Amino acid sequence: MDVMPQQDPESRRPPEPSQEDPHAQHDPHAPQDPYVMPAEGATAVPPPPPTLRTTLRRAAFGAVAAGVLLAGALVAVPDGKDDRPKEPGPVERAEAAATAGSPASLSDLTALIGDRQKWVEAHPKDAPSWATLGSAYVEWGRRSADAAYFGRAEEALKRSLEAQPGERGNGEAWVGMAALANARHDFLAAKRWGETVRKQDPKTWSVYPVLIDAYTGLGDVKAATAATEKFGELRKGVPALARTADLYRGQGWREDALATAREAADRATAPAEKAEALHRLGELAWERGEPEEAVAQFDAALRTDAGHHASLAGKARALVALDRTDEAVAAYQSVITKLPRPAYALELGELYASLELDGDAKSQYEKLAGLLEQAKAAGVDESVVQARYESDHGDPAVAVELLRGQWKKQHRSAAVADALGWALHRAGKSEEGLEYAQQAVDTGVRNASYAYHLGMIERELAQYGPARRHLEEALRTNPAFSPLDAPKAREALETLGEPPPGGPGDMQPPPPPPPPAPEPKREARPEAKPEPEREPKQEPKRESPKPEAPAPAPSQTAPAPSKAAPSSPAAVEADASKSP
Repeated sequence: MDVMPQQDPESRRPPEPSQEDPHAQHDPHAPQDPYVMPAEGATAVPPPPPTLRTTLRRAAFGAVAAGVLLAGALVAVPDGKDDRPKEPGPVERAEAAATAGSPASLSDLTALIGDRQKWVEAHPKDAPSWATLGSAYVEWGRRSADAAYFGRAEEALKRSLEAQPGERGNGEAWVGMAALANARHDFLAAKRWGETVRKQDPKTWSVYPVLIDAYTGLGDVKAATAATEKFGELRKGVPALARTADLYRGQGWREDALATAREAADRATAPAEKAEALHRLGELAWERGEPEEAVAQFDAALRTDAGHHASLAGKARALVALDRTDEAVAAYQSVITKLPRPAYALELGELYASLELDGDAKSQYEKLAGLLEQAKAAGVDESVVQARYESDHGDPAVAVELLRGQWKKQHRSAAVADALGWALHRAGKSEEGLEYAQQAVDTGVRNASYAYHLGMIERELAQYGPARRHLEEALRTNPAFSPLDAPKAREALETLGEPPPGGPGDMQPPPPPPPPAPEPKREARPEAKPEPEREPKQEPKRESPKPEAPAPAPSQTAPAPSKAAPSSPAAVEADASKSP
């Protein structure tokens, strides 16, 4: 099995595993290789001692050979010194990257897979080599979007555990199983594998990256934060900085994420590690609504490592925001050929739809359906991407069913909450969807799509103030976050119009009640004597006397005037005239 690491990684896949049975016994009577020395056995006879003539001839030949070798050495190294360290080969580079917790280039990963395949064929009981091979398969399948390698990874990791169970020190195979579960988007299984390793040996640093991915997929921010901090304690350097930047990004701490990501990019040295750090800077620029900066960072990543195809997808997304749609379409078409992830196929289909290329969009959605079927056959759960397609271009009820299943499996990340809220809204259940959409935004992540979905749901529920605020937030975060949804956000804002002057009435505190006015002082008057009883007669009309002081303002707290103590002389006289 030939492995050519110097070849362009695009020109070949990792070597296929040999079909030869590694447990097959070799026939001792089979013809032997003439270039291999036979083993010494009972019939081996020691050679006779050399004669004096033979000894002298050999000495002369050795002197001549030594002179030739010395002359060659002097020609090759004129100064007589060669202190340069030996350049590591592709296998050594891949192993060094794995030891450091950094990604290896695809060509080096190819060489490592070929080397381990050959080794385990001859050493089928070597548990660490099987674990290394299985983990390399996982990495190749993840970075090439070829889910077929996940099946090979599972087989290799099981072989490793058969040779040496995890309870007897084969924790690396358990870590490989956790990484495989993450790649298949089975975050609950990844959590169980990872926590088993951590319980056995909390200082195994390699388990913390897979635990971080598992906790993030489950939406457990507290556990993901603790795992990131522990990883930083055990493994300093670029890998820890990269994980910390991702943590800050997920919590919406944009400035901290940017500063940490820049430090990781400055300190990265290996091409694959450097490209990954530059890609992260491009993603942060895109989320900030800076497509020019994003294109620059993605281009730098591709110059550093041409095999970093995710940067080509990021560049295509940013080119759409710059209205360079022809270049964006070409970039998307190229990356889907090299890295056929369903999410990229959905993005290209929506780009076609935004350009009113309905036929191309339909064809692309058909390709998306094929990719989803392939992923499902390989055990990869792409329910979130499928639900996003069904919500906007298919059957929202199907999207709701898919995402409820994710929620029951404890996959409660911001991405799942946002997708479920939007699917419920599209299925006519906006009130229920509001809760999930709000939960996605409350995580703090600066995602324009999350704010857009929440704003549109609030608009449907006639919550116009919050709807206006979240739609403005989406366009302020990234004015071109989606070729289809960004124009809809602007149209919805125009429909809502400007808020009324003075702010919403329900947000203004009610005016305090006026204080009760003090009652006017009255002079003491003699008590009126009752008049003798007489016939009632009609009293002539007369003007009311002018009150001595202005009457107090009416108040709900002021007591009603009492008939026993009238407040004016006219009232006294009127009462007296009415008495019998």
